[in-house]
Amino acid sequence: MVPGCRAAVSDAVTRLKLFVPLLAFAVLAPLLYWGLGRDPGAMPTALKGKPIPAFTLPSLTTPDAQLDQALFAGQVSLLNVWATWCPSCRIEHPYLMHLAEQGVPVFGLNYKDEGEPARRWLKDLGNPYREVIFDASGRLGLDLGVFGAPETYLVDSRGIVRARHVGVLDERVWQKEFAALYQSLQNPEER
Repeated sequence: MVPGCRAAVSDAVTRLKLFVPLLAFAVLAPLLYWGLGRDPGAMPTALKGKPIPAFTLPSLTTPDAQLDQALFAGQVSLLNVWATWCPSCRIEHPYLMHLAEQGVPVFGLNYKDEGEPARRWLKDLGNPYREVIFDASGRLGLDLGVFGAPETYLVDSRGIVRARHVGVLDERVWQKEFAALYQSLQNPEER
């Protein structure tokens, strides 16, 4: 190669290297913008449209009772994942009490917790749950794809997961993500 040509090629490569960060930014910026615009509580679930995973776990509140997925048959309900170690669960708890008072069937999944503190929590704060599944090892939580607590699933009368919310369930979230779907599932002829 001619010495002058070699220098020209080297200069072109050096200039091209200056544009690599700009090119990387141009590729990553739209992905970052898309990700920042998403609601972190509206995380999809791989279980949407699928049945609650099969399980047999003890009840937290009914001594010697074993619970399974049949718990969700015959009624549209919520499955709320909670734990005593979860500060957000304490914030969410009064709204769960409100929903239960309104007649919404709420089942609890006590996730990676200890039994006695969990029972004391319900005694002190009130129990919005028709039944509480005690998942000390987190196995059912893993099968559900739980990221942490709190999380809430809307389950139809056939035990099929219809929606999921990660984070605190409050009036705004209920109205935005669950209320209309809950109502429509209550009236199957409208589906």
